[in-house]
Amino acid sequence: MIARARDSSFWSSLETPPGRRKGETGEASVDLHPYNAAVSVSLGSASLASHLEGHRVGLVANPASVDHDFTHMTDLVAPLSGVTVAALFGPQHGFRSDLQDNMIETDHAHHARLGVPIYSLYGETREPDGAMLAELDLLVIDLQDVGTRVYTYIHTMTNCLRACAHHGVPVLVCDRPNPVGGLTVEGPMLAPGFESFVGLFPIPLRHGLTIGEMAQLCNESFGLGASLEVLPLHGWHRQMYHDETGLAWVMPSPNLPTIDSTIVYPGQVLVEGTNLSEGRGTTRPFELVGAPWLDARAVAGAMNDHQLPGVHFRPAEFQPTFQKHAGEPCGGCQLHVTDRTAFQPVVTTVALLQTCRRLAPDHFAWRQPPYEYETVMPPIDILSGSDQLRRQLDDDIPFDVIARSWETDLQAFRSQREPYLLY
Repeated sequence: MIARARDSSFWSSLETPPGRRKGETGEASVDLHPYNAAVSVSLGSASLASHLEGHRVGLVANPASVDHDFTHMTDLVAPLSGVTVAALFGPQHGFRSDLQDNMIETDHAHHARLGVPIYSLYGETREPDGAMLAELDLLVIDLQDVGTRVYTYIHTMTNCLRACAHHGVPVLVCDRPNPVGGLTVEGPMLAPGFESFVGLFPIPLRHGLTIGEMAQLCNESFGLGASLEVLPLHGWHRQMYHDETGLAWVMPSPNLPTIDSTIVYPGQVLVEGTNLSEGRGTTRPFELVGAPWLDARAVAGAMNDHQLPGVHFRPAEFQPTFQKHAGEPCGGCQLHVTDRTAFQPVVTTVALLQTCRRLAPDHFAWRQPPYEYETVMPPIDILSGSDQLRRQLDDDIPFDVIARSWETDLQAFRSQREPYLLY
């Protein structure tokens, strides 16, 4: 194959100078980095540097711990004069978030470039011990939460608050937006006796808090007792979804690749407590749901007949590459959110579980333990927060009646969270 000579006039027409759009000479300069150009929200980490001078710092982070220019927290802190990065800590999926599947523990490691330990908080321990904290003057937490009680990063954070209170290490939490907004709370409350690593405190499934607000609420309401400071966001409002902030979506864990998957997650995570596939092992985790023994058109048709607000169910067939039903063709549906402010993810998934159970009563089953370090209680119980939802669905109580049963607890939580709202 003969390479053709480069036509300099053609190629030069494509080579637009940095910061300038192709067009006539003299056209106004524009920023070619759209996330930077549209940024309206300033992250808590933007004011971090002024709090660190003279300190030996530990960082709780993962690949989503980046600023608006995609600079990672470690690269922001390590060059600061008078600041020593003494240790790194990783949540579930690891500091590098390189473990794709769910509930896979991470080993401790070493950061070659910085020459410091990387302690796993999802392995032999889920709470930093005295030896991990001994060389620190300050622990900084910069994790992207997704607004759902069962997402383990908030429990990693509260475990850090408890440990730091015990060992006398102050904590800074860099606040980040709740990607599904801060107005709506939904779903069942965690009941006493059902605590686990997917639910340590009595909060609803969709809590409507930023991670900084959650830190304050848990630290004060549940007696964690840490010396805590939250570095607030600037420009964020409670009605904002993540794609309205101007910030890029960097997936906080491997199975929440998009804002679409994150919007449905507060409800669809309940599917993990069943023998249905929640779409892990596909490119649309949590948006797809199904099983080998379900008919896609029947599922989608029955769900659309419910006329649930803000969502359409499209018949879908898929074959997971790992996790439940790996390699098996599954029938089910994909959730397409058409109005996310009207969409109610938790009641939607409860309706979906009820529908699948009714369509295939001889096949549908609750997943059995172990699950997230719990070896006795059914996974659906620790996901939903008690055995009530499981019993209600076993008794075929209509999903709208089930949803109404949450309201008293939700109203109490709205009042409880009010003093801790920063925005």
